[in-house]
Amino acid sequence: MKYTQLGRTGLKVSRLVLGTMNFGPQTDEAASHAIMDAAQAAGINYFDTANVYGWGDNKGRTEEIIGTWFAQGGGRRDKTVLATKVFGNMAGDGAAPWPNHDRLSAVNIRRAVDASLKRLQTDYIDIYQFHHIDRRTPFEEIWQAIDVLVQQGKILYAGSSNFPGYKIAQANEQAARHGRMGLVSEQCLYNLAERRAEMEVIPAAQDYGLGVIPWSPLHGGLLGGVLKKESEGKRRTQGRSASALESTTVREQVQRYEDLLDKHGIEPGEAALAWLLTRPGVTGPIVGPRTREQLDSALRAVELELSEEVLSGLDEIFPGPGPSPEAFAW
Repeated sequence: MKYTQLGRTGLKVSRLVLGTMNFGPQTDEAASHAIMDAAQAAGINYFDTANVYGWGDNKGRTEEIIGTWFAQGGGRRDKTVLATKVFGNMAGDGAAPWPNHDRLSAVNIRRAVDASLKRLQTDYIDIYQFHHIDRRTPFEEIWQAIDVLVQQGKILYAGSSNFPGYKIAQANEQAARHGRMGLVSEQCLYNLAERRAEMEVIPAAQDYGLGVIPWSPLHGGLLGGVLKKESEGKRRTQGRSASALESTTVREQVQRYEDLLDKHGIEPGEAALAWLLTRPGVTGPIVGPRTREQLDSALRAVELELSEEVLSGLDEIFPGPGPSPEAFAW
């Protein structure tokens, strides 16, 4: 495994981040534990989760599974850089949240972090992330709440997820005015098929020293060899991939992508991850394996070197928006 600093911090993290969203809904506890053991054995030290994972009436279940894994000992917690998130409504499926039981008020941040710590069976969280912007709560209040948690030893760093560039700037300018460290990471939707983050989010993250953690690196499976699997009857296309492939333009684009990689003997999913590892500002993509085989495929991407010919071909098939502001101004 290769490691890098998380943004401007002194924290060393693996170039792959283990996403745990499937633990509970898709992968049972025993299999989830086996994947975490395998990931840590392979050198992955950065695990990502969220308080709402488990979904529906089982929100919090994913954190519980990680907690029972930590409870087995063997240095599991000590070797893990643990990131979780706060924002979402933790009420049951379809139920309205009790007042102050979602978003980023100081009240909910304090309540939510204690609930996560209990489920995770740990006394601190390395990176506590805001899962979404909260238009109702000023950053002054948010940072005051974070200060208290840092002083209490409950969290070490704060990060964001799904923030636009201007909110990253607002958050860190407010933090700097009070001598606070501010955000150290941003999780954003970023992959070959979805490159809008290059316009504002990634430049803002780079300027403010945030590590960029792309989520959905295979774009819901669209970049994982979906057409080949479909034609071989290995997997039925569903979800985001199925919706996207209803477009003839997208289907043709994905076919060109798979043909390019087939020509070079490269697995599509591994290429999509390897491409992200070449991108400026990217710390490491989040991989969310449902099985050990999917984890093994992701691990191979760390060692994969994409040639200039392949990189140029990928840019031709999935062109980015170009630099900001030239992409939209000139």
